[in-house]
Amino acid sequence: MSPKESRILAVTAVLAMAFGLSACVPVAAPNDPAPTTTTTTTPINGVVTTIPVVGGDPFGVAITPDGTKAYVTNFLTSTVSVIDTATNAVVGSPITVGNRPRGVAITPNGAFAGKAYVTNSNSDTVSVITTATNAVSAPIAVGDFPNGVAITPDGTKAYVTNYISGTVSVINTATNAVSAPITVDTHPGGVAITPDGLKAYVANEGSNNVSVIDTATNAVTTISVGSGSEVVAITPDGTKAYVTLSVGQVKVINTATNAVSAPITVGTQPLGVAITPDGTKVCVTNFQDDTVSVITTATGAVSATITVGGNPHGVAITPDGTKAYV
Repeated sequence: MSPKESRILAVTAVLAMAFGLSACVPVAAPNDPAPTTTTTTTPINGVVTTIPVVGGDPFGVAITPDGTKAYVTNFLTSTVSVIDTATNAVVGSPITVGNRPRGVAITPNGAFAGKAYVTNSNSDTVSVITTATNAVSAPIAVGDFPNGVAITPDGTKAYVTNYISGTVSVINTATNAVSAPITVDTHPGGVAITPDGLKAYVANEGSNNVSVIDTATNAVTTISVGSGSEVVAITPDGTKAYVTLSVGQVKVINTATNAVSAPITVGTQPLGVAITPDGTKVCVTNFQDDTVSVITTATGAVSATITVGGNPHGVAITPDGTKAYV
């Protein structure tokens, strides 16, 4: 069992929350303290709803390109829950995937739209869900302990980080064929791809750096960022990459020069990160604080701290920028 898996399995009740940026909406496992859906009229950047999902330890979350559904991986029950974002209710039965699912990413609109790619950490596989029917394809074998996943803007490739292998697997979304693994560094976690599709940024937790993969050649460049680099997100204009560090900081990489900013202090053990479609706000989940820090990109300062459920991890923002699901 990897160090990261030990840490996650030590958590007995994790709240996956969905919150809006004009209001917040949380998602909870049934054994959490607030197992029923509630709605309030809290002010901007407040939690408005908690959504119970079936299964222990909701972990990753991704939203469909049209903003109508959120897909949540349930780590302990090896399932995926689907939330209707209009009603904030779970629709249908949990979808069974591989063992211990973590990351999830959904193809963009276009020729390859309508698929959710789920990393199954203990199966060393990726499950593909057709979002129109929620049918699951045969599992795709990747590296040891697949963790994060990101899909190119044209929808043709899915990049999967393999935490134990120290590699990235690339899946052809048309055929589900996997190319030769790309070696990065120790314990790769989060991965994000630039809007032009030319670079993939991989946060390597075990080596305190970020690997930048040239998607055309698979050449790798390394950027030192600091202790415990966890997850990365890239601004919509492609100019900056925000990286969470387990020491309670966020670093910003200039994607043109690879220069790294001074640290932004957030909460304790930040993990997930997502950026609003207009690029003005960055949401960071703080695993040990049970909070989300909101960074204003224009100033590089934390403008709000939102209390959510226990041990927040993944975060995704709706295409209209009004809600973040945690």
